[in-house]
Amino acid sequence: MLTIDSAIVDAIVAHARRDHPDEACGVVAGPIGSDLPTRLIPMDNAARSMTFYEFDSMEQLRVWREMDDNDEEPVVIYHSHTATEAYPSRTDISFAGEPGAHYVLVSTREPDSEEIRSFRIVDGVVTEEEINIADATVDA
Repeated sequence: MLTIDSAIVDAIVAHARRDHPDEACGVVAGPIGSDLPTRLIPMDNAARSMTFYEFDSMEQLRVWREMDDNDEEPVVIYHSHTATEAYPSRTDISFAGEPGAHYVLVSTREPDSEEIRSFRIVDGVVTEEEINIADATVDA
């Protein structure tokens, strides 16, 4: 199960809406080994495509180095589908290179609603998982 803060989900959806009709993409980093997504990193879709996303290689290198420097890892890798359901395509599955990550997809095909789903993709096998959207709490 993916547990993620509602503010991060809202920001992912806003990014997907902003980039529509192109697919949006990005990462949510978290402390290594925590499985806790804490820092949203919207990225550019270098493909500038309505049907495909691709991280810019230089931006990806910079982001992964930054995570490394902060003792973080990619907990969530997200992207949007603009005309289809929020389910990994064959291309998405073939490019899924982070077996420990949650792959979150947002469908923006309906203008007034979003479909948000999370998957694990390991060795080409797709497994859907529940999403627990939590509100942030502040220690007083």
